[in-house]
Amino acid sequence: MLKEIKGQVTPGKGCYAIVISRFNEFITGKLLDGAIDCLRRHGAADDQISIVWVPGACEIVMAAKKLAQSGKYSAVLCLGAVIRGQTAHYDYVCQQVARGIGQINYDTKVPAIFGVLTCDTLEQAVERAGTKMGNAGADAALTAMEMVNIMDQV
Repeated sequence: MLKEIKGQVTPGKGCYAIVISRFNEFITGKLLDGAIDCLRRHGAADDQISIVWVPGACEIVMAAKKLAQSGKYSAVLCLGAVIRGQTAHYDYVCQQVARGIGQINYDTKVPAIFGVLTCDTLEQAVERAGTKMGNAGADAALTAMEMVNIMDQV
């Protein structure tokens, strides 16, 4: 008999941590709003959601790892916005954040959701923070709920 595992988009009884970068807060604040709204709309209570502000995108990884290892959270949403400037700094930050969040997924049993915008322009970031391209924070929340449900079944 074929067994198929599919995740439902419900918060369940678990708790969700959101790690959010203060850098580019005019964008990341919109991602946070989208994530919280999405979790609430799918039935999460406020006491199931914790928010941790960090200075910048690179600091997301350290906080997210500690939260994932704490045993208190079913998923950790990592939200930030890195916008290309005129130096190679953008590339280094994007690589480290992507690698770090991926490593949390390998090292812990808690899904760490990549909700960090990596955009070439400010306009692209605005589009992904709640305008033309939807809201990447809400997308991260949907992914987190589905992954928690899948992990409960596996």
